[in-house]
Amino acid sequence: MTIEQIEKAILNLSQEDFKKLKDWLIELDYQQWDQQLEQDIIDGKLDNLASEALAEFEAGNYQEI
Repeated sequence: MTIEQIEKAILNLSQEDFKKLKDWLIELDYQQWDQQLEQDIIDGKLDNLASEALAEFEAGNYQEI
């Protein structure tokens, strides 16, 4: 199936089915984002940011919210 076919099919959905599809896509996007974040943590891609944040906190450079 091509993107054009998918787009055409989406345009023919009822409002209810479109909402279901939209909600499903949003949830899928969240899940994929979570998986990418978890992988980035495993790979150590956030270690520098975490170290900087802890150093700033320990130096008293923070603001309570």
